[in-house]
Amino acid sequence: MKKFDIRNIRVRKVNIDEIDDRMLLINLYATQAFTLIIGIIWILFQRQNLLQVLAIPKQWEFLAWGAGLAAAVIAVDLLISRWVPDEATDDGGVNDRIFRSRPVWHIALISFVVAVCEELLFRGAIQHAIGPYWTSIVFAAIHVRYLRHWIPTGLVFSISYGLGWIYIQSGTLWAPIVAHFVIDFIMGLIIRFRREP
Repeated sequence: MKKFDIRNIRVRKVNIDEIDDRMLLINLYATQAFTLIIGIIWILFQRQNLLQVLAIPKQWEFLAWGAGLAAAVIAVDLLISRWVPDEATDDGGVNDRIFRSRPVWHIALISFVVAVCEELLFRGAIQHAIGPYWTSIVFAAIHVRYLRHWIPTGLVFSISYGLGWIYIQSGTLWAPIVAHFVIDFIMGLIIRFRREP
């Protein structure tokens, strides 16, 4: 029997163009499943009631919080894309590959899955433990594809802090879930239907 040697593991950087569409989707959904599992485990270790964390509130104010933050983020993002060169906001083509050829229903599905999984982990579990500021630093660091440029890194940090703030103000995880979903869905639609110059 051959012994396992950790020194034989080789890691290499993979360009987004080297990954086919099927593998891209598998990777996307697998990372979201992993995020969801970690979030649930963390919430349970904190002795929070998972059903209470995910309870939909009786008042619909959370929709206004979510839609308001999403509108502000989309407006800022559109202004940045209008005035800042593409090289300064490049994510390596990942978002373009994810959304460019998807049908609208799939963009909505991806946006919903990402919003629920990431908000459960980051707002429901991590923010509960370390607060919105440090959660936003972790959130920005997790989105490694943006770390090459300071503008998208700052934007991701600010969005995360805004998501944490509306979570505190609304008292429900559904406010940041709605905001996250609307942001991803609208930006996915913009990528999907954008005309090339």
